[in-house]
Amino acid sequence: MDLKEIDILGPNIGKHWYYKSKANAMTHLISGTSPSIILDIGAGSGFFSKKLLSDTTAKEVWCVDISYKDDSDALEVGKPIHYRKSIDNVDADLVLLMDVLEHVDDDVGLLKEYIAKVPSGAKFLISVPAFKFLWSGHDIFLEHKRRYRLSQLEDVVRQSGLIIKHGSYFFGAIFPIASTIRLVSNLLQRDRSKAHSQLSNHHPLINKTLSAMCAAEMPIFPHNRMVGLTIFCIAEKP
Repeated sequence: MDLKEIDILGPNIGKHWYYKSKANAMTHLISGTSPSIILDIGAGSGFFSKKLLSDTTAKEVWCVDISYKDDSDALEVGKPIHYRKSIDNVDADLVLLMDVLEHVDDDVGLLKEYIAKVPSGAKFLISVPAFKFLWSGHDIFLEHKRRYRLSQLEDVVRQSGLIIKHGSYFFGAIFPIASTIRLVSNLLQRDRSKAHSQLSNHHPLINKTLSAMCAAEMPIFPHNRMVGLTIFCIAEKP
């Protein structure tokens, strides 16, 4: 999770349609599993892993992010959460990389680095932004290196040595609206390379409507290999 977006949304981030829906999609995908120790890579505030601490059997979280000033420890819903700038081996059974791979030059290399730090059988839950044609100043603002197609992400995951269990697009219900806005904005903007965020706190009615659209998509999104704004992939270390 990018700390720049936390600065924009502030304490309302958990109610924002985008983050609320993405967190719900994440928990939907791992339903039926019982994580114990979570390793959250590029965790930022730990928004997603805190959600899992609250809603699943997870007992502990290790959040890793090079942006942390110091190592620290805290409690979330009575469970330990550890913030670290780096980490050695950890006995995690679920590894999160939520919107992380698009930030690094060597996405395969980053995956391999953390695959080596966890035991066999560990699950990896990965999300990345979808489709290069949606590239805009928002990606530049967030310091992205790329956007992916589902097949591209799955190739990266296979090259890292993981076994793919599932892959799908999310935010398919709002894709026509969001992609049109993004493409029109790109056409009208004179300097497309200018960094700017497209994230904002919406009017409550808009926020509620978009949240409802994403909720309606939930039953079918695990089968959506066609289109969306975000890609999810679940894989396992052999």
